[in-house]
Amino acid sequence: MLEAHYLVDLLDQLAFDTVYHEHVSYWALGPMMRLFSDHGMEVVRAERLPIHHGQLRATVMRRGEGDVDDTVAEVLAVERGLGIDRLESWRAFASRVDRLKTEVVDCLRGLKADGCRLAGYGAPAKGSTLLEYFGVGPDLLDFIADRSPLKQGRYTPGSHIPIVAPGRLLEDPSPDHVLLLAWNFEDEILAQQAEFRRRGGKFILPVPEVRIV
Repeated sequence: MLEAHYLVDLLDQLAFDTVYHEHVSYWALGPMMRLFSDHGMEVVRAERLPIHHGQLRATVMRRGEGDVDDTVAEVLAVERGLGIDRLESWRAFASRVDRLKTEVVDCLRGLKADGCRLAGYGAPAKGSTLLEYFGVGPDLLDFIADRSPLKQGRYTPGSHIPIVAPGRLLEDPSPDHVLLLAWNFEDEILAQQAEFRRRGGKFILPVPEVRIV
């Protein structure tokens, strides 16, 4: 049994920021089945899980030792429907990412021009991918709050934005809007920062589309 980030969810969610040094392979069921078939094995069950943008869990046995259940055909049908094996699907993905970049940067610059104070929340590796590709730096975000003491007092790589403790969101002057870089933990973080929101603070969700909550 194995579990890995699922390419279909990356495509569906426009999760381009999941692509970074720690993630060097992106799995889908079709290629996985071919790999195991070359070694006398077969996938007998396929499950999609929601954690971390979406995972694929596959159960594999020696060929002929187990029955292949319906989940394998169901997951393969989804992959074929999305065309993940076609280059044009990924060119369209790249175009969607470019449009999202324009929308996010225009949103941040518009708020800044209106006199809003802006910050970020969450300093995961995926956040660095987003900041670097979108070209967002300290000219737009005053700081990034993160719960990890190991990151506080340091800077984001490349963009060089200072990382501080979450309590800074409640200090005066507090930011008006916060770009949520750890957007895959939206529900958890919004619950943690209920007081910031009660005071009128807003979060900007950058992926898969721009939302202000």
